[in-house]
Amino acid sequence: MVDVSIIIPTYNRLWCLPRAISSCLNTKCNVEIIVVDDGSTDGTWDWLSTQTKIIALYQQNQGQTYAINRGVSIASGKYIRFLDSDDFLTESIIDDQFKVAEDNFADLVYSKVDIYNNDNGQIFKSPGIEKWNDFLEIQLSNRPGSHFLGMLFKTNHVKNIPRRADFALREDRMFLLEYGLLEPKTVFLDICAGYWVKHNDQMQANYQGLKAQVTNWQHLNIYKNIVQHLQSNNKLTQGRRNAVSESLWPLAHWIAKAHLKEAIEIVKWIYELNPDFQIPETGLLGWCYRKLGFTTTEKILVIRRLLFGNNFIRY
Repeated sequence: MVDVSIIIPTYNRLWCLPRAISSCLNTKCNVEIIVVDDGSTDGTWDWLSTQTKIIALYQQNQGQTYAINRGVSIASGKYIRFLDSDDFLTESIIDDQFKVAEDNFADLVYSKVDIYNNDNGQIFKSPGIEKWNDFLEIQLSNRPGSHFLGMLFKTNHVKNIPRRADFALREDRMFLLEYGLLEPKTVFLDICAGYWVKHNDQMQANYQGLKAQVTNWQHLNIYKNIVQHLQSNNKLTQGRRNAVSESLWPLAHWIAKAHLKEAIEIVKWIYELNPDFQIPETGLLGWCYRKLGFTTTEKILVIRRLLFGNNFIRY
């Protein structure tokens, strides 16, 4: 019986894929490593074809979402963990989280994730996280500790929540929120699970222009869907309202750069959800939001960007 299935989607990442796979080996528990090559053109499939310790799948380029779903479809482990091919795990984390999951009959085990600079090998320690009383509330918020790299999931739950291609630029966020809707039993293991690798070819670093607008739209609609579900099931607690509000506020600011009318509607929604919402900005920017209002402040920011660029005044 397989204890843990590890799903690694990859596309033109031969420069780092061996490191990711290597970090999954030498475990005490029974592990299967499923690597899905999403149509790479850098020799990835040729290399995978020579490997004997993994299950390798190939598909024409469709995107990470489809690659993950294909890997999940054949996973046979009791638990699943997801690993991007440019990231890697710490030694023994698979065994440690598996034991904690088994001992506590957990649906999810989570640990913190640190950042690794691929250029110089420097490690940046992430802020410590604590035990979460409400997993979904944390995922709805902007608080630290929500990276799926540090999580071990129950397979029977994962198979009921496919990654959603219609939210492809934010599908990991949608997955974690939908997993949270299941009210999973969670356990916190206070160690570093792995390293989120920073490099020049990072997917998130390329979210600019139209892609950035689509990303914001997907982010907003994810929250609309989740909030509607929680309201209809009478599960939108005050803590979750607070969490949604704190996530929507910066989103409104980013959307206001190109679509002020839509951003104003988001701010109205924030105060409907949480009438006591407190604007988080301090200094001159915070004063403007509180005294002049969101609409006027965003118009001023548009003029400032036109005149001086994004970095002329810092708040």
